[in-house]
Amino acid sequence: MGLTVIKETYRANRQSYKLDLALNGNYIIELFSFPNPPQRPSQPEAAGLRHLAFAVKDIEAAVKHLKQYNIQTETIRIDAITGKKFVFFADPDDLPLEFYQQ
Repeated sequence: MGLTVIKETYRANRQSYKLDLALNGNYIIELFSFPNPPQRPSQPEAAGLRHLAFAVKDIEAAVKHLKQYNIQTETIRIDAITGKKFVFFADPDDLPLEFYQQ
């Protein structure tokens, strides 16, 4: 598929692996492997597609925009692997979406 492995990380506290992939130098996909993922569509990790993430230039501005429409977000966090900011919020069906700073 032309993807490049950026980093493979074993997360001992979750007994899982995280694989960060890029396409044409752009960080685009995180794949997770869990020994026994829960059979549910969302929180915290589940089998299958968990959520979509959207790249944003200014995460604080993106969160401010959501709050103008009464959309609650989690606290902005820092990705320990990339050092970039990210935040989760829910779609109208209460499934997680993510903003990830470019």
